Formats: sequence, C-alpha cells, structure tokens
Amino acid sequence: LSGEPVLTDNHEAETRLAAVADAFLHHNRPIVRPADDSVYRTIARRPRPLRLGRGTAPFELDLPFTLAQPLLAVGGHMKNTVALAWDQRMVVSPHIGDLGTLRSLEVFEQTIDDLQRLYAVRAEAIACDAHPDYASSRYARRAGLPLRQVFHHHAHASALAGEYPEVERWLVFTWDGTGYGADGTLWGGEALLGAPGAWQRVASFRPFHLPGGDKAAREPWRSALALCWEAGLEWRGNPDDTALLHAAWRKRLNAPQSSAVGRLFDAAAALTGINTISSFEGQGPMLLEAACQGEAQPVALPLTRHRNGIWETDWSPLLPRLLDGQCAVGARATLFHISLAHALLEQARQIRAAHGDFRIGLTGGVFQNRVLTELVLQRLAQHDFDARLPERIPCNDAGISVGQIIELQGKTV
Repeated sequence: LSGEPVLTDNHEAETRLAAVADAFLHHNRPIVRPADDSVYRTIARRPRPLRLGRGTAPFELDLPFTLAQPLLAVGGHMKNTVALAWDQRMVVSPHIGDLGTLRSLEVFEQTIDDLQRLYAVRAEAIACDAHPDYASSRYARRAGLPLRQVFHHHAHASALAGEYPEVERWLVFTWDGTGYGADGTLWGGEALLGAPGAWQRVASFRPFHLPGGDKAAREPWRSALALCWEAGLEWRGNPDDTALLHAAWRKRLNAPQSSAVGRLFDAAAALTGINTISSFEGQGPMLLEAACQGEAQPVALPLTRHRNGIWETDWSPLLPRLLDGQCAVGARATLFHISLAHALLEQARQIRAAHGDFRIGLTGGVFQNRVLTELVLQRLAQHDFDARLPERIPCNDAGISVGQIIELQGKTV
C-alpha cells in the first residue's frame, strides 16, 4: 500500500491487497523482515540513491569521529530510516516508509529492535527531528533515553557534509517539501552556511501561507492558490469552491507559513495545468520535470537582503509566465526550472561576496530532479563554484537519520 512498508505475511497480504490484486502466488518460506526495492537515479553522470533497500541496506558508514556513547537516530516522518551509531561506525536501516499508518509504526519499532540486536549494541541516547508531531519524535520522547533534537534542514545539510569530511566550510542548499525550522515556521528553500553543529541560515525564499497545511502535499492546487493570493493574482484552476478556504487563509487558520521550494514546484505543476491532485507525494514536480522541452531565458527573480542578514528570493515574477496559456506547457516547465537554477546561482554569488569562499552542497528532495540539478551544477561551474551532491545517502528524508548523528557530533566538537 502506498507509503507503507511491503507486506510479508501471506494472510495479511491477501486481506489488505484484496482490492489491488486478483490472485496471489505465495511461498512457504516465512519472511522475517520487510525490504523494499532499492531505487537509484543517474544525476550528473552518476547513479545516486533515492531509496536504500534490498541489496544495499542495512548500509554501513565509517564515521570521521569517535562517539562517546551509542546513539540511535530515528529520522523524520516521510521516507523514514533509522540509524544506529557507536564508536566509529554507523548502520543505516532499509527504507521503512511514511510513519502515518499502524503497519509503518510496527515496522519502524521492529527495525530499531533488529538493528540493536543484530549488532549487539544498545543505544544510550536518542536523536529525533525537532518537529514535535512526527511519529518518530513521539517515539523518541517515550524511549526513556537522553533526548537530542535536530532541526530538519540542519540534518539534511549535515548528512551531505558527512560524506565529505575533508570539507571544512559549506554553503548547503536544502530544498525540499517542508520541515520544521529554527524559527518555528516550515522551511524548505534554505541555504545554510557553516559546518555540522554550526549552521547559519543565510538565504531563503519569500514565505507564503499554505491553505490547509499538510493537505498541500497531495493537493498542489492549494500551493498554487497560496502563491496567487499572496501576489494578488486570480487563478481559477482549483477543483473546489475556495471561498471558505480563502477566508480561513486570510485569518491564518490552518495556514502555516512556508518557504518550501517543493511547494513552489507543486504550484508550478498546478498553474501550468499539469497536475492539481496527486495520488503520491512528488507527483506534480515529477510531471513538471518530465514536461520540460527546449530552452528558455530565466525570469529574473528579485533578491533582497533583509535586516536579519538573510537573502530572500521573490518567486512572484514567475506567476504570470506560468499562467500564460499562449506559451506551450513544456516551455513554461523549462522556464520554471531554469529560473530557479538562476536564482540559486544569484544567492550563491551574493553569499560568497559577503562571506568568502566555501564548497556548495545540494540536498533535500527537490534535488532528486535531474533537470534542475544539472542546470544548477552547470551554472555553478561557470562561476567557479565547487558543488557536491550526495553519493551514498539519499538526498531526500531517507538521509535525515544520518544527518541527525553527524549534526549532533558537530555540536560536541
């Protein structure tokens, strides 16, 4: 079932998948633990993991430091993995899935027990995402171990940095759907300067309020409406009457503030007519990427430095171009990708001018997009930036557990 770990019991498979399959071919050998297929995608001429599963996980990494005590990191809520680390070793679990169902939670807890038993290591502390409502965070609070919280995007950045321990100073672009930020808002379009344990937020995107909150992830029309309402534009491509929703949005009822680039991709997919309702997470951005055709000149997106020192890119000039029905959908999709790549380059140039040299990292679920990522790498290279992508750990939330361990060790150094 979508988002859940694979089923391993014959009777449960027949019962829960009765509406999916017409027949079942069973085996009489029991399956002890579930293992999803591994998924890789070639980006910038190298295969990169999107999901660690059968044949690749549990996945072991050597740590560039020695831990004082065994540490369990329970990851995030979506695409969950857990990691167990001790001495100079870290073991990352296979893909578990989204922790929104009883089955997922059962496999999550089974995996935690399995890792500790298989490696004969008992965790003496536990790390979780700072979001208080994640199922993994609730588990961590109940575990009875010393608890350490890590902000979502700090974990993303640290997971990447952990693959390149020789790099001392980073500018990491952490672009994804949404994650709990240090200011209590939903981040997702951040640039973090520094190193594990000492990240400084230096750039982001113009924030907007998501009508319906979490529903926006499966209903891209909500993100499209949010951008249009923020910019004072009218769009009638939504499938429902939104008068009541608009009233709630104006009063900021269930309309959290977000800077997420992933939601910008959702909005672009809806505004171009490609996708307004998703049957799985990321469907809109995937279809938008697949629609890209030809070349385009980037739309210049204003970049302003606020009093708090954070550079902020304004996405609003994109909206009229995305809504232009006289322009082919493929051309609008290409224009959107090129414009965001150019916006990232401009942020990097301004931050280098203000803060000096660094290595650039690209991580977060948005950089599963090959078109965007390769456009970004091309432009950064043209301006003498050294950019790195994850090589062994997924850039999406499957890498959060790894990043939690790297980030916490950085804070103790």
